[in-house]
Amino acid sequence: MGKRRPEHGAAARAKCARPDPVHFIRTHMRIAPVPAVPEVSLYTAHSGSGLSRLGDPADAELSAPYWAFPWSGGMALARHILDRREIVADRRVLDLGAGSGLVAIAAAMAGASEVIAADIDPYALAAIALNAAANGVKVHAIAARLEGEPPPATDLILAGDLYYDRALAARVTPYLERCLASGIAILIGDPGRTYLPLSHLRLVGEYQVPDIGVANAEAKPSAVYAFEA
Repeated sequence: MGKRRPEHGAAARAKCARPDPVHFIRTHMRIAPVPAVPEVSLYTAHSGSGLSRLGDPADAELSAPYWAFPWSGGMALARHILDRREIVADRRVLDLGAGSGLVAIAAAMAGASEVIAADIDPYALAAIALNAAANGVKVHAIAARLEGEPPPATDLILAGDLYYDRALAARVTPYLERCLASGIAILIGDPGRTYLPLSHLRLVGEYQVPDIGVANAEAKPSAVYAFEA
């Protein structure tokens, strides 16, 4: 038998292309209530979801499906908002690095006047739209890396689980400092990761939530902080 010719051009790109986000999520994920935040249901990965096919070899930042599970900081932040709706009621809210959209959806449920969810992963953006629709709320998902931009036209920034990586933390903290200086309130949700800017944080709530993506996991503490000067 002769050797198989290597594929080039459109044929090669089609073969290695990532699946359509909306179709993949609807087909391979399951709607499930969020642990510790049962008011919200999300399209969530399971053992048969096949998330490995979503990796983007051309972009390391898009290689991990962070949006496919609720994270502990986001669960704590969503719980905090739903228990204290006055925090977001009638305010313009930005969910920074929104992932699944859990925090944005909680803000919309709690009566925010406008909710924007920002992320860079097209699968996250599709998940946000599908999850918002599944919960009957309006969330505007935008594809944006905001850390290099001017402060947004919003009243409150919610940032769940953005301090797991040193480089990301080094970009996020100066951006939040600029937003704070412009008069925007900021809440951080995190289980206490290494790169948290502790000198900026004041504890405002603590919640027992499970680890990311671990079914029937033991609940552990995760915190909500006010980001201050």
